Amino acid sequence: MPVNKSKAAFRTIAELAEELGIATHVLRFWETKFEQIKPMKRSGGRRYYRPDDVELIKTIKRYLYEERYTIEGVQKLFKERGMKAIIGEEIQKDFFEEAPQAIEIDDKARGILTNLQEQLGSIKSDLLKVLATTK
Repeated sequence: MPVNKSKAAFRTIAELAEELGIATHVLRFWETKFEQIKPMKRSGGRRYYRPDDVELIKTIKRYLYEERYTIEGVQKLFKERGMKAIIGEEIQKDFFEEAPQAIEIDDKARGILTNLQEQLGSIKSDLLKVLATTK
């Protein structure tokens, strides 16, 4: 089942593999062959691919599957031309094109938030006092 995530969202290895139509073991293999692929790894070794990783992997897939390069050929291409020349200097630029929407809050909500902010300030002050006495 395809996942509908924004371009800026991180993807698991399963989500990325499904999106690109390749097996997860292929992605893990490519990580060993292309040092540029560096997904974040969380506890248990779970991989999370950033938008830049996704674009890089799409580029690698295109060179290997559509343009019929060998792995060594793609590695050489990256080394000779550089990643920025191949993928683009500002790769993430289009991931965040949507402007954030302004949030409108009424007076009641504003009062609640102001009260909460004051309470948090008081808690912070108390914690700093406790910390100072434990040194």
